[in-house]
Amino acid sequence: MLDRYFPFGLLALALLSGPAANAQGLRAPDSPMTLTPLAATAPARSSNAADFIVAVVNSEPITNHEVRRQLERVVQQLAAQRRPTPDLALLAPQVLDDLINQKAQLQLARDTGLRVEDAALDEAEASIALQNQIDVVELHRRLERDGQSVVQFRAQLHDQILMQRLIEREVQPRIRVSDAEVEQYLRDQQTAAPSGDIELNLAQILVTVPEAATPTQVDALKARAQRALERARKGEDFAALVREFSDATDLSTGGQLGLRTASRYPDLFVAATQALAVGDVAELVRSAAGFHVLKVVEKINPKMPTVAVTQSHARHILLIPGPTLSEAAAREKLSEFKKLVVNGKADFAALAREHSKDGSAAKGGDLGWSSPGMFVPEFETVMNRLAPGEVSDPLLTRFGIHLIQLLERRKASLTPEQQREAVRAMLREKKSEQVYQTWAQDVRARAYVELREPPL
Repeated sequence: MLDRYFPFGLLALALLSGPAANAQGLRAPDSPMTLTPLAATAPARSSNAADFIVAVVNSEPITNHEVRRQLERVVQQLAAQRRPTPDLALLAPQVLDDLINQKAQLQLARDTGLRVEDAALDEAEASIALQNQIDVVELHRRLERDGQSVVQFRAQLHDQILMQRLIEREVQPRIRVSDAEVEQYLRDQQTAAPSGDIELNLAQILVTVPEAATPTQVDALKARAQRALERARKGEDFAALVREFSDATDLSTGGQLGLRTASRYPDLFVAATQALAVGDVAELVRSAAGFHVLKVVEKINPKMPTVAVTQSHARHILLIPGPTLSEAAAREKLSEFKKLVVNGKADFAALAREHSKDGSAAKGGDLGWSSPGMFVPEFETVMNRLAPGEVSDPLLTRFGIHLIQLLERRKASLTPEQQREAVRAMLREKKSEQVYQTWAQDVRARAYVELREPPL
């Protein structure tokens, strides 16, 4: 597929996925901004090949030099990822085809009124600098050292952001996942035959049956195991039942056999627990060793979203630059707030109630408990670096300038509803490429495309 090679295609597909969330004016949109890392934006070296028009999209030409520059970027990107470089004679037409699609989509974005503000470009530059652990001044210096002007670099960012906004508007609404699809996926994963990828941690109560046991003795031992099973299903402490009933040697671990792939458990155990959820107790299992009472302690399925996440509890103060407050003044004001809070001369919540322009101001800037992906990436990245009680430096996002204080962190299990939403996001991502390709083909079909000389 062409998107394997062309960075715009990769970017476009990346923008199709992400958790849906909205509230506080700070939540991430359905397609969080993904920017090309610095290493992937290196400019192409000058070429001695003749320049000429290779294609026209509506009224805009694509030149041979444009194709060669993009071709070199793709080769650099593949090299950075340690992926093999395909035959350039075969890759060049694919790159041209993607340039045509890109041109048609950018034209559609401009013709339908989409624009990119200077503040959004500044934010994108700052995000790329942060990804590369440098500041914007150093980013500009490295670009110029590598032969690319800041103007060219910002033009590339402008087009990427414009593409992002177009995809958010045109493609995202077309990706639909019904409740029935979510429920069917959950049922399929619960009943699917375990693969070697699934990991299980089972706890057992073993009532051994001697080889020479008489039928009467076997019945008595089975009755003993059945009593343990019934009490386990009533919710009694399983470790205590292990100590009371089990003849196994794993009493100190509460009968737990350890987290391992399903293939490393006896087939009898896997079959008995296949359709069970964590915390469930299986029907009695008979093996050559005796009777087993099995409880599912952990069950990790790589095809299912994680059931536990690290949540953060933070608060913030948001200032929005405008005609009466410049960005520099907003940063200076928040820096002063940070000094006051850190030195114990002011209360963060009180400052938020008085100055913050966010809906959370009335609650002292409290954003509540958040799971990964709930905030825009630039906000979440800074928040995740804070220790409890720590206050960030002023931070620019698409919403304004923030001051963040992390209050606490915790490990939390996802509720059934949150797990369903995670599955929904997973299914949206699976559908995204097909929906994007269909839309891109439609945009291409509506554009006038004239192919001239093939690129050299």
